[in-house]
Amino acid sequence: MTVAPRAGDDRAAHRSPSDYDGVAAAELARRMGVPRVLALRETPSTLDLAHAAAAAGTPAGTLVVADRQTSGRGRHGRSWSSDAGAGVWLTVVERDVDPAALPVLPVRLGLAAARVLDDFADDRVRLKWPNDLYVGARKLAGVLVEARWHAASLAWIAVGLGVNVVAPADVALATGLRTGTRRAEVLAALVPELRAAVALHGRLTVAELDEYAGRDLAVGRACTEPLAGRVVGLRADGALLVETADGLRGATNGSLTFAAEPA
Repeated sequence: MTVAPRAGDDRAAHRSPSDYDGVAAAELARRMGVPRVLALRETPSTLDLAHAAAAAGTPAGTLVVADRQTSGRGRHGRSWSSDAGAGVWLTVVERDVDPAALPVLPVRLGLAAARVLDDFADDRVRLKWPNDLYVGARKLAGVLVEARWHAASLAWIAVGLGVNVVAPADVALATGLRTGTRRAEVLAALVPELRAAVALHGRLTVAELDEYAGRDLAVGRACTEPLAGRVVGLRADGALLVETADGLRGATNGSLTFAAEPA
C-alpha cells in the first residue's frame, strides 16, 4: 500500500503522485512483495526518510525510492547528488536481522545486486571491497547499510543502494546500465534479492566466498589503503586480506585504494 504524507511534513512537496516511471507504487509493492512503497520525485536522502519511517513503526520491507536525491549519503559521511531519472536510488527497511551478519552485509548485498545487474549491464558486474559494484574499470553502483539500536538490541537496518542507469557526465570513472533499461524493471528485480540477502545469518559461506572471488575487482592488485600491500581476497568475516610487508593481514574498516600502476 502507499501512505499519504502527514500534514505539515515538509517532504510532502517532493512526493510523487504514487508512481515510479509510470508504474503505480501499489503495483510496485505487489510485484516485489513488500508492504509499503514511498515514491518521491526528490528527497535529500532515501536513507534519512527510511530511518524516519522506521522510527515511526513502518513494517519490515518498506521501500523508499526517489527520482532524485540532493544529499545522498555514502560511506564515511560522503555526500552526493543525482539527476532526476538517471538512476535507481532506493532504501529498504528491515527488522529481525541477525546482528552477527552485519559485518558481512555490504559484501552479501553486493553479491545479490551483482547477480541481478548482470542482466541489465553490458558486461559482468564485479565487486570492489567493501561496497562498490563495477563494470570494467567504471563504478556502476554502491551499497550502504546503516543500523539503529535500542540499547543492546538491533532495532532495524536501512539498506541503501544507488545504481547508475545513465552514467553521470560529471563523474569520469562511472558507468550506467544498458541503453533502454527501465528503472522499474531493475527495481522490481533488485528488491526481493536484497531482502533475501538480509535474511541470511552468520558469516560468509564458502559458496559466497567463491562467488566473490569470481567477481573480485581487486585480487592481485597493489593497494595503499586500508593496508599497504597486495590484495589476496576476502575472509569469511568480510575482512579484506592483504599481503603486507609484515605478512598476511585482514582489514575490517576503511576504503580500498589502489596503488598507482607503473607506466
